[in-house]
Amino acid sequence: MKRKLMPAVLAAAVSVACAAYSLAAHATLKPGDTAPPFTAQASLGGKTYTYSLADEPKKGPVVLYFYPAAFTKGCTIEAHEFAEAVDEYKKYGATVIGVSHDNIDTLKKFSVSECRSKFPVAADAQSKVIGAYDAGMPMHSSMANRVSYVIAPDGKIIYEYTSLWPEKHVENTLKAVKDWAATHKP
Repeated sequence: MKRKLMPAVLAAAVSVACAAYSLAAHATLKPGDTAPPFTAQASLGGKTYTYSLADEPKKGPVVLYFYPAAFTKGCTIEAHEFAEAVDEYKKYGATVIGVSHDNIDTLKKFSVSECRSKFPVAADAQSKVIGAYDAGMPMHSSMANRVSYVIAPDGKIIYEYTSLWPEKHVENTLKAVKDWAATHKP
């Protein structure tokens, strides 16, 4: 009986090792990398418009955060925290935008209820932006992982943070914005 169990245990171990490797092999963009430009349909306060990253860094740092899905528990917590911090980001000349795989109709509602009409959220239904920023979920790359970037006015990424837990994204990106502002005029 033990001999029959060994191949199953070995197969399970190989599966776990492959899964762990694919998680570790997933890479996001790093500080110093150029932020890929993009345009996408976005919603702010329920109103739809075309968001262009190329226009935003000229105003100051951009906090670009990716999240898995609107109206899920973690993404709702994160949206509330970003909404509460928007005025603090503005003190340092920074703007915030969220990006997910959701469609624009879902994000029109999310931008009002969960983002509290404080910052835009962009629809990336084809996962082009998610792909350009290496922000896809391991094992399901069309869905965004929870990744936050801070992009300087020169278009370079100055901070990256990845964690499925939503609690530290605002704290960490706000610190990166403050650190940047300490050495640059907003």
